Amino acid sequence: MDGDICATATTPPDSDPARKRRVHGMLKLYYGLNEEGKTVDQAESMNPCDINGTHFDPEVYLNKLRKECSLGELMDQESCMVKQIRSLDSDMQTLVYENYNKFISATDTIRKMKNDFKKMEDEMDCLSTNMAAITEFSAHISGTLQDQHAQITKLSGVHTLLRKLQFLFELPARLNKCLELQAYSQAVSSHRRAHCVLQQYSHMPSFRGIQDDCHAIMDKLAQELRQKFRDGGSSAKDLSECVELLLQLDEPAEELCDKFLSHAQSRLEAILQGLEAELRPPLSSGPTAVIDPSIGPARRLSAAPTAGSPTNPTSPGNPFLSPSSRTDILEFIDRGCNEFVSSLCLVIASYQELFVNRPQEGNLASKNIPHMAIGKLHAFVDSLATCYFSLVERRIQEEKSVGDNSLLVRALDRFHRRLQAVAKLLPGSAVPSQGTEIVVRAARERIKQYLAALQSFYLDSLRDVRQALAAPRLGGSSAGGGSHLAGPATGKEAPASLPELLSSLSASILNQIKSVLASVHLFTAKDITFSNKPYFKGEFCSQGVRESLVVNFIKFVCQSSRQFCESAGDRGGSTPPALLLLLSRLCLDYETSTITYILTLTDEQFLVQHHTPVTAVAALCGEAREAAQKLLNHYVKVQGLIISQMLRKSVETRDWVNTIEPRNVRAVMKRVVEDTTSIDVQVGLLYEEGVRKAHSSDSSKRTFSVYSGSRQQTRYAPSYTPSAAMDTNLLSNIHKLFSERIDIFSLVEFNKVSVLTGIIKISLKTFLECVRLRTFGRYGLQQIQVDCNYLQMYLWRFVSDENLVHFLLDEIVGSTAHRCLDPTPMEQSVIEVICERG
Repeated sequence: MDGDICATATTPPDSDPARKRRVHGMLKLYYGLNEEGKTVDQAESMNPCDINGTHFDPEVYLNKLRKECSLGELMDQESCMVKQIRSLDSDMQTLVYENYNKFISATDTIRKMKNDFKKMEDEMDCLSTNMAAITEFSAHISGTLQDQHAQITKLSGVHTLLRKLQFLFELPARLNKCLELQAYSQAVSSHRRAHCVLQQYSHMPSFRGIQDDCHAIMDKLAQELRQKFRDGGSSAKDLSECVELLLQLDEPAEELCDKFLSHAQSRLEAILQGLEAELRPPLSSGPTAVIDPSIGPARRLSAAPTAGSPTNPTSPGNPFLSPSSRTDILEFIDRGCNEFVSSLCLVIASYQELFVNRPQEGNLASKNIPHMAIGKLHAFVDSLATCYFSLVERRIQEEKSVGDNSLLVRALDRFHRRLQAVAKLLPGSAVPSQGTEIVVRAARERIKQYLAALQSFYLDSLRDVRQALAAPRLGGSSAGGGSHLAGPATGKEAPASLPELLSSLSASILNQIKSVLASVHLFTAKDITFSNKPYFKGEFCSQGVRESLVVNFIKFVCQSSRQFCESAGDRGGSTPPALLLLLSRLCLDYETSTITYILTLTDEQFLVQHHTPVTAVAALCGEAREAAQKLLNHYVKVQGLIISQMLRKSVETRDWVNTIEPRNVRAVMKRVVEDTTSIDVQVGLLYEEGVRKAHSSDSSKRTFSVYSGSRQQTRYAPSYTPSAAMDTNLLSNIHKLFSERIDIFSLVEFNKVSVLTGIIKISLKTFLECVRLRTFGRYGLQQIQVDCNYLQMYLWRFVSDENLVHFLLDEIVGSTAHRCLDPTPMEQSVIEVICERG
């Protein structure tokens, strides 16, 4: 306890709650109480030095301290004990003050209770006196009326019987009066009151006549009720009253159900006919062109964009902004909900109140009317709902324009929301689930429409890019300094800037994808009632938006791009090489970044959870890279064939045996160099430079041996001359065995050097094969020497390995010499002069 008391003495005065808890704990410990305030048995300490024990002896305690402690420790112990005593005095004083306040409050409460009990005692005495007086008066009255009680009871019974008889005799007149006033409900009620009595005493002639008159009157009343029910001009309240009265008159419940539903069906079918009158024929022209990719882009767009802006999103021909000229679908759905669905709910509620929820009494309880009635109601609702749903689906199918998706989503939301009232009124009905299926089918169809619109937009954009490439830039020269020597189909000029066209095309497609995603995202908005359905939380996001829309569009871009690699005969026209190059770069950009960005954006925006198998990003990127590779290979092939065609015609149309002595480089060789330079500039606008092998210092000054298959032969056989005895063909073939094989149609890498290398290989290989088919004279051989030297001066700088150019040119010169009637080569100095002058 010493430690506790010291700790209590040093506790700051601000911590009152903790201090009170410690004080109460010490008091409980002192009085031997537990947490619940009950006394606990504690083992008594027999130690006389235990200051908290009952056997504490001060003398023994002091002697022990004097023996065991030094003077300083005794002084500290005294100081601590003084603090403990003061703390205990302060705590006890606080406790006394608190208990004093409680005592005063308890005294006041007891005084107030004494006053209240005194007043209550007075009231109880008064009540007891009053009850005694009432008892006395009651006994006095009972004694006074004891003799006349039996007579009064008898007279009262006779009076009641006379009143009943009077009611029975007056009943036919009363019923006729109600019938005249059309108070049918009062007439039925009066007849029901007397029906049992008349039935019981029907053997008596007087009662039998009353019963017959009443039956005749009630038959007439029932006939009027049936006529009123059949007229169909009554309100729902009047019809409900008619049905209720007829049921009370024991009309067949099943027949009444059929009549009630038949009357309601005629009114609801009239509403459906009004809705059907608003619908246009299912097959219509106009907006369908927005989503039909088989229709030409000129018919899909009302106005084509300019060549400088091929993908202008605000152009009048943009299918995403095409205006709608037909009736608003939201108004159609509103009318259907306000008229048909509301009326159907009113019919359901009235029908259930009459036939299902109505208390069954008497004979009606044994007929199980609710079970029969609910079956007829389900069949009635399902048949009408099927007709209504067919009209709604027809109207949704007419909503072809993808300009504003909010109207369709709001209409579907209102349609779905109002059908929930049917689910509440008629549990177990298939109508709400069928309505949800309509919403799901509409969402799927909308995704197909947006996919078709994206595909149409992409094709239109490509058409505009093609027009921009075909339109030459006025007053300008091709980028990179190439001369305009050929039409746009040859790709030898750079009309509009390819990077600008690529950037515009890529940005416009990406913006349209984002716009479509934003429109489709309306289906999953939090304020849309059907967005919490499992389909819109799972399958719609993963299989609908991601796979059916985004992934399929990316695949369409890749597939449509690959189709440009087909032959001209299959497509009915040639594709500009510049378009092939641009599309290859577009597909490559898709593979590197765009596909990942689009799919990540889709997954984040729609919270896509891949519970079902989806297309992997890597697979799409691989497809895009494959398309880019195929387009680039085809571009190299097309450009190589264009140059090859010029070289082939230049070889085939010349008489190489009787040609004159060469004085200049042929014009076709200059054209080849110019076209290659133009292609180099064109490819450099979209692709990086690439890696080249180190060039030797005399790359443009190489010479070609007439009798060898390659330039290295002169290095290893310098003593070989035309008069040598060795067979030159044998020497050439031996060298080819040790030369590196050149793959003409090898895979093209995505850089400028690889593209130009492939084009040059195709061109020079064609040149070589054409030479092998001709016979040359002396000056023909010398002209080939001049042409090859000129090509060597310029083409080496475009390829990755200059040895490739040298090898092919050596082959051309060597093949020419082998087919020459007089293989006399021209001096190298003369060749250089001609080439420098040319």
